[in-house]
Amino acid sequence: MRKLLLPSLIIVAASLLVIRIFYLQVVNDTFKLKSENNAIKIKYDYPERGYIYDRNGKLLVANQASYDIMVIPRELKNIDTLEFCQLLNITKEDFIKKIAKAKVYSPRLPSVFLPQLNKSEFAAFQEKIRKFEGFYFQKRSLRDYEVDFGANIFGFITQVNEQLIAKNPYYKSGDLIGQQGVEQYYEEILRGIKGVKYFQKDKYNREIGSYKNGKYDTIAVQGEDINLTLDAELQKYGEQLMINKRGGIVAIEPKTGEILALVTAPSYDPGILVGRQRSKNYTMLYHDSIAKPLYDRGLLAEYPPGSPFKILTGLIGLQEGVVDEQTSFMCNHGFSYARGRFMKCHDSGPHQLHNGIYHSCNTYFAQVYMRTINKYTKPSYAVDVWSDHVKSFGLGQFMGYDLPTGKRGNVPTSKTYKRIYPNGGWRSTTIVSNSIGQGEVLMTPIQLANMMATVANEGHYFTPHIIKKIKGENIDPKFKVKHETTIDKKYFKPVISGLFDVYNLGTGRSLKVEGIDICGKTGTAENFAKIGGKRVQLEDHSIFVAFAPKDNPKIAIAVLVENGGFGATIAGPIASLMIEKYLRKTITRTDLEKRILERSLQDRYAKLGGLSDVVKLQLKKQDSILKSKKIIPVIKKDTTKQN
Repeated sequence: MRKLLLPSLIIVAASLLVIRIFYLQVVNDTFKLKSENNAIKIKYDYPERGYIYDRNGKLLVANQASYDIMVIPRELKNIDTLEFCQLLNITKEDFIKKIAKAKVYSPRLPSVFLPQLNKSEFAAFQEKIRKFEGFYFQKRSLRDYEVDFGANIFGFITQVNEQLIAKNPYYKSGDLIGQQGVEQYYEEILRGIKGVKYFQKDKYNREIGSYKNGKYDTIAVQGEDINLTLDAELQKYGEQLMINKRGGIVAIEPKTGEILALVTAPSYDPGILVGRQRSKNYTMLYHDSIAKPLYDRGLLAEYPPGSPFKILTGLIGLQEGVVDEQTSFMCNHGFSYARGRFMKCHDSGPHQLHNGIYHSCNTYFAQVYMRTINKYTKPSYAVDVWSDHVKSFGLGQFMGYDLPTGKRGNVPTSKTYKRIYPNGGWRSTTIVSNSIGQGEVLMTPIQLANMMATVANEGHYFTPHIIKKIKGENIDPKFKVKHETTIDKKYFKPVISGLFDVYNLGTGRSLKVEGIDICGKTGTAENFAKIGGKRVQLEDHSIFVAFAPKDNPKIAIAVLVENGGFGATIAGPIASLMIEKYLRKTITRTDLEKRILERSLQDRYAKLGGLSDVVKLQLKKQDSILKSKKIIPVIKKDTTKQN
């Protein structure tokens, strides 16, 4: 056997080599195609990207024809540079720089010389392109935005860079790719598949026909159309309400987790990132460190949630059995929880769960939280029990939605306090500010909205998502999975009752919309910034969370307005208006609408910097909207004394 082993191995190995060589040389001659690359010209046929629609079938993003001027440096001959530059409206210096850049990429391969010319820009050049040997044009399709809102949701299209080309062989120099938003997340679905055509060249580098009668040619396959969960009219209205304000609005359908609106403010018209001015406009947006229009506050901004977090404090207290609906605590405009420590409250008198919610009593929820922590012998164990309850609402973690950006927020654990207090000594009184959504707790607006969707569902949620339908494909099944919280369903009803009376008896009673049963919660969050190297307290953030109707909820919403003051002043009216807009399509609370549309907070933001170009555009847009409604913009001080 040993004598036969070595000859057998040699025979097997030789046979495999012969089969492989036969396959490469006879059956599959793609390597031959590559070896003949110098005698073959490759042309790509770029497909249209898939169209984007809203949940109701409204077209949001389509395509328009565009032309890239391509160059092969090695083939440049006898170019009349002056005429060439005049036709394309560029300088001779630009011409020299672009040719040098193309040579660095490859002297013999095509690269983009001038991208994204529209029909009128390309027309004059097309007539004389034969005079400029080494140049040719590549037809592409660019995005054609049918709306002037939703830029943070759509994202934009840009040219691939060298790093991406090195990682992904599908992309070539000059190819376009989706960045940010759904354009990035659903890139492979939207982009389609490029077609390829091979042409034979003679020794004079002239095309002499199709290579091997088109044996290797492929046709372009258009990208798939998609429907977003977005309600276009609600998104548009939300962006109008947030003009000259900063913050975010997130609205979710509780029974599905579908995102109805995802507003970040300030925003921009997505159409400015199309065409030859794209680079200039993107640079303006990117370097705007004042307004940060490319920063999606709905997904990325982490804020202390303020009073809306009291909802979870109450639910956890009920679940842990440290209080029931009748448990009462006396409030005297606050309470003393440790020597020299006093938590202020705007209310007074005895409070149970119900009126504690609609009056937003700090004393009540601080006492509930302290009882929750003090239930266990070790504060470290107690905090982890509390933290697990909070995290079951999808907080303190990436939520798994189908957009390429986001933040975890923060839900503190025992590790957090061991790091802050390495020598120990911390207890419930040390961390009591968590009870009212201050302390170490941080949440993004989408997490706040998901929290309210969970309450509306009485204890479960579906992962928020922006995709509703993909033509020819199924959406990710994870968006159909029900996530249960650690809180028993029976405890949600009394909390919902208290949230309902926020609109009837409590801090949101001025925001009531006749005929719609809304459950909500006002809130404020302290806000600090460094100005001149010093930590300065600025106007509080205005927060409001809600869902409606009370029975069979169809929308849950979170609104956060930076430096907006009391929750019922700005965030609350926006939430009520958004809810009415979605459920009725019309607005009856025109008094609230007028108040919000005319309200500008630019005076407050001016403390952090001057007016950027984006802010100036926002001011012009506000003027246009107000003139159409015959409203005059004003800047005034808050007078509402509600949390």
